[in-house]
Amino acid sequence: MMGYFMETSDYLEKILGILSGSFDIYRPVTINSKEYPAYAYYFSLSEKFLVTQKVNLWSARVYEHILFMQAEKCSEETLADARALIETYMEETYVRKGEKYPEKDHMVSYVTVCILSESSPAAKIKEAVSRYRFNRNYLFTFRGRAEGRIICVDLEAETVHGNRSARQVFNIYSRGFHAKSS
Repeated sequence: MMGYFMETSDYLEKILGILSGSFDIYRPVTINSKEYPAYAYYFSLSEKFLVTQKVNLWSARVYEHILFMQAEKCSEETLADARALIETYMEETYVRKGEKYPEKDHMVSYVTVCILSESSPAAKIKEAVSRYRFNRNYLFTFRGRAEGRIICVDLEAETVHGNRSARQVFNIYSRGFHAKSS
């Protein structure tokens, strides 16, 4: 591991420390007999009432699920694993909970795989990450939608790469490089 700015475990501790204020953190997690270092879960409920809480005009549930993966170098195989996790396991298990549609009042679920890459990925891998798209609407969005994000944290170059959907959270992952250890 010599030559790298930061050990994977150090970065993971820092980013989980940043997320822990809003997310529930579970570590490690096993999915399909493969162990991942951490899973972070966020839930928000917004409601609008008329006069009293007995008259609920609307409710909206927003979720974010982040699964962390470690890789010596982010590769095509790593990306294929991340895509499969989002499109099969995470969408079905975390968003729909095994049902045909998410629960009533579901608005949006962000399903994210964050790959912690010890060395810089090749340019074609960065391009593949940036082109990734996963969006699923449920009942013409009456039951909300799911949006997939892939984030590749390059620990060697101290940069963050991701798809278009992930760009809005790059600053959070960039803070992991400069956060103080807990």
